[in-house]
Amino acid sequence: MAAVVRVASIPGHDRVLTAVIAGTSSLSFLGSGFVVLCYVLFKELRKFSYKLVFYLALADMLSCFFTMIGDPATGFYCYVQGYSTHFFCVASFLWTTTIAFTLHRAVVRHKTDVEDFEAMFHLYVWGTSLVLTVIRSIGNRHAHLGTWCWAQSGRTGKAVHFITFYMPLWGAILYNGFTYLQVIRMLDNATRMAVGISDRTHQSDPRADVKALNRWGYYPLILIGSWAFGTINRIHDFIEPDHKIFWLSVLDVGMASLMGLFNSIAYGLNSSVRRAICERLDLFGLEKLRRWLPSNPTLPNQQQEGELVPLRSQDQP
Repeated sequence: MAAVVRVASIPGHDRVLTAVIAGTSSLSFLGSGFVVLCYVLFKELRKFSYKLVFYLALADMLSCFFTMIGDPATGFYCYVQGYSTHFFCVASFLWTTTIAFTLHRAVVRHKTDVEDFEAMFHLYVWGTSLVLTVIRSIGNRHAHLGTWCWAQSGRTGKAVHFITFYMPLWGAILYNGFTYLQVIRMLDNATRMAVGISDRTHQSDPRADVKALNRWGYYPLILIGSWAFGTINRIHDFIEPDHKIFWLSVLDVGMASLMGLFNSIAYGLNSSVRRAICERLDLFGLEKLRRWLPSNPTLPNQQQEGELVPLRSQDQP
């Protein structure tokens, strides 16, 4: 990812860090690629909610691809690697904020116009990523350090990198956390009201909506877990530039490179995807392979975890 390009210069540890980066980035690339492939192959997944997940997975996949390039042979490819990883990594965590915004607008504000924001989302994500990537070039010069292309030089470059990456990152984390907290509170209140007025003989469980969406509360933890060590490492490197901590660098590059895998599991592998896979397995007579899936998605009345708008209108029968 964007933070990977500078920590691999620790003397004597290049091979270990290179192996960690290559391994974790490959896993994220495969996970993100799986989500992209599902979106392309399964027409029933091409709804607006999963389209946002597709854009997220695409950004993760491209970020991992440029991360795995390794040591570019020429100055041109050095620029390509440095700026591309930064651009797509920023785009990745910005797409998570659009998913949070969509869920909040549908569930908390009861708006049905979320699809109208698609063009604005693209302008916001790709435009912001481009601006931050261009600003990052201020005070920086690309150079080969160790096995990776480094895009920082001196305290000015490190400060600019922190401002153009880690500050927006933690802003996205705070926004996602606050948004999902509001959504969960809204669902909890709606569930308590439904339990109080619903008939005990009603077949559906009113708590199913909350249970299905409680997992959204854990999504901000993906960004925190992926970038906490990187943030600590950046701060330490700014304060003590001549003292590298190897184990912290390993956790930095390892967890950051796994973000694509975490996103693909949390956002991409939902009940709609599992149902689509099961239908194809049944079609080709491969029912035995269904046991490898987390759960049976073909059960009637099962909550659609993959949808951003799972609640039925209270006015409908």
